[in-house]
Amino acid sequence: MGIITVENVTKNFDELGVLKGISFTLNEGEVLSIIGPSGSGKSTLLRCLTQLERIDSGRIEVCSMTMAKSEGETVQYADARTLKEIRLKLGLVFQNFNLFPHMSVLRNITEAQINVLGKSKAEATATARLLLAKMGLEEKEGAYPCHLSGGQQQRVSIARALALNPTVLCFDEPTSALDPELTVEILKVIKDLAKEKMTMIVVTHEMAFARDISDRVIFMDEGLIVEEGAPERLFNEPAMERTRRFLTRYTQ
Repeated sequence: MGIITVENVTKNFDELGVLKGISFTLNEGEVLSIIGPSGSGKSTLLRCLTQLERIDSGRIEVCSMTMAKSEGETVQYADARTLKEIRLKLGLVFQNFNLFPHMSVLRNITEAQINVLGKSKAEATATARLLLAKMGLEEKEGAYPCHLSGGQQQRVSIARALALNPTVLCFDEPTSALDPELTVEILKVIKDLAKEKMTMIVVTHEMAFARDISDRVIFMDEGLIVEEGAPERLFNEPAMERTRRFLTRYTQ
């Protein structure tokens, strides 16, 4: 069953075409990795899905709700209530954590639950503590982000996204700000979520990780989907020369 459907989506910044007719479907329980060189449009695509950027044309549907669609030369977005409902279906984990520095770990995770979902403080706290235990951070609930390692901050960021119970969890290069040792712990968290059949979109430069975790991989370059397919085929026998040239850097 399609959770997200993207059809012919374009996005321009001034005269620069960043997304040039992107189309794909994400199915329930699927892990989709998006790879490609820097500047290929991967992060912009995630930002369009999570409503941080507006598309210039095309159609996006999330959980059978139309978020945006082209009507003539304009794009019509859904009403505010529908957009809010769609927004709650998609959790986004940023590459630079984006935690509130003046809030404790616990409050970083409870704040949106209380103010967005309308949970009581007690209910939000119980959920936060369960997630912190899952992330191995139960002893850090009173700490502030500046007292945590990068890996710990990213795990808090993942817990915060999960606390809103999204249907799809999106990761925008979740290890790019981390050193190799800390990268391993974040990749383990994402692998564990995949084992639980969490539907995910992962933008990553970690090729071995993408090959290991994904049900399907999309390779993007210059705002286009060059190739997509099962990781075994795409990494071992890519059909397109551009994909082969990109992957050569990771197999030599």
